[in-house]
Amino acid sequence: MPTGELGGHPAYWHMYPGGPRDVLAIHCSLAHSGAWTGLAQQLQDIASITAYDLPMHGRSGDWDGHSDLHDVATEMGAAMLTHGMDLVGHSFGATVALRLATLFPDRVRSLTLVEPVFFAAAKAIAPDAYDAYIAEERAMFGNLDANKESVTRNFVRAWGDGRRWFDLPAQTRSYLCDRIIFIPATNNSLNLDVHGLLAPGVIERAAMPALLVQGAAAHPIMDVICQALAQRLPDATRVTIPGAGHMAPITHAGLVADSIRDLFSHAP
Repeated sequence: MPTGELGGHPAYWHMYPGGPRDVLAIHCSLAHSGAWTGLAQQLQDIASITAYDLPMHGRSGDWDGHSDLHDVATEMGAAMLTHGMDLVGHSFGATVALRLATLFPDRVRSLTLVEPVFFAAAKAIAPDAYDAYIAEERAMFGNLDANKESVTRNFVRAWGDGRRWFDLPAQTRSYLCDRIIFIPATNNSLNLDVHGLLAPGVIERAAMPALLVQGAAAHPIMDVICQALAQRLPDATRVTIPGAGHMAPITHAGLVADSIRDLFSHAP
């Protein structure tokens, strides 16, 4: 699969050939572009999916330790986004997809946000829920320097696919631990909205048909976030996937694909 530069950053991307619709997919934190394999198979008859590895993920370049990771991820995505593409993002990747849709609405045919971890959006409609989540996150990451594996294990328990830590392959556990710093490093983007997505009129630029997907068993803050974004996106539909948690695109790829198919029918 191709390697090179995206937006000036060393990058790797994976191409899933299929049907005529061109989809750009952006994966979640601590994963890689291969996370879209199941969804790509489900949509193969109607869509060809291009997915890139986020900075310091998969085979893309490492993080320099000081650049804004959301900026880097957005610049990489912008380099791949061409006119008439369907944008699909999961978790952190969904927040990048949302930002791209506001920056380049003329290039985006439809927007799918699966479990978008844009916590700052919750603050606008439910400040108590936001404060409770931030306190929970601070408690989780307070011990990061002293015990990286313990923090990663707790994070995966809250936001993973339901598998127990020691049921994961050793290589996977090592991969997750090596990248856990990504989570607090994106705090300013996801928790504080330093990029101003919540400013008046910004999210409203994404006027294309949009789909907000959440897992029925996901963290309660996700319902608040999706509600907040649905109030701002001009043409949004919300879907809840029964039995799914945060990793719905992997654990429930078929049901997520069904929802995306329906969205595509409204964005010809």
